[in-house]
Amino acid sequence: MTPVRIYIVIGGIMMKFAIVTGASRGLGEEVAKNLLTNDYHVITISRKRKTNDFKNFANENRQSYFHFSCDLSDLESLNDTAHEVVKTLNKNTVEELLIVNNAGMVTPMGPVGTLENHEIAKHVSLNLTAPMLLVNTLKAHVEADRFTVVNVTSGAAEKTIYGWNVYSSTKSAINMYTQTAALESDERGTNDLHIAFSPGVMDTDMQGEIRESDQDSFKDVESFRALKKEGKLRSAKEVADALQKVINNRDQIENGKIYRVNELI
Repeated sequence: MTPVRIYIVIGGIMMKFAIVTGASRGLGEEVAKNLLTNDYHVITISRKRKTNDFKNFANENRQSYFHFSCDLSDLESLNDTAHEVVKTLNKNTVEELLIVNNAGMVTPMGPVGTLENHEIAKHVSLNLTAPMLLVNTLKAHVEADRFTVVNVTSGAAEKTIYGWNVYSSTKSAINMYTQTAALESDERGTNDLHIAFSPGVMDTDMQGEIRESDQDSFKDVESFRALKKEGKLRSAKEVADALQKVINNRDQIENGKIYRVNELI
């Protein structure tokens, strides 16, 4: 017989919440939907919205859903949004808070000296600074029995790729941030988990952006075009399902680990 976990809580029912950034399409959308079918109340943060679609899906699964519109590369706007999310969460008794930092960008692509400085700054803000600020704010202001962070990374974090000096650098940095946050959690004896998830090559809009680049900006563009032609791109749904298996087995998660989709499927 499966044991039943019972919580006695004064002032509210224990609830599992998940925050997913960049959930209007691709991997983020599929991750958010999977979480709604796995007993999480979901909060999405993105510029674009699919509010009605998610609300209907959440209702079908008897979960609550909230959306906050925000350009995550605008750090002042992100700070304001993060505190609005805190207010929403603190109206409830949070058993678990899961944060999936999925929002990201691959542009600008090109060798050093050919890029616009403001594009580099926007990229670093979205891919690196935004996840750090969001996690820091929520950890500081939300009480949760379990705190779990998934930072979406890339294989580009672990190798040099011509034209990806910005993208590879931010993904490498997010890996180190993940590992350091995990070390701090272990040293402090908290119930926090920090992992990175490398989704591999997927059939998403970002892949489309990569294929539209030229060899002067990105020397490996032809190999990415070939992946599409040869049907070697995984669907976002398949990748999201692999991540959900990791999330569902929280007790088996290795703190600070970089989980790679190729090792999960």
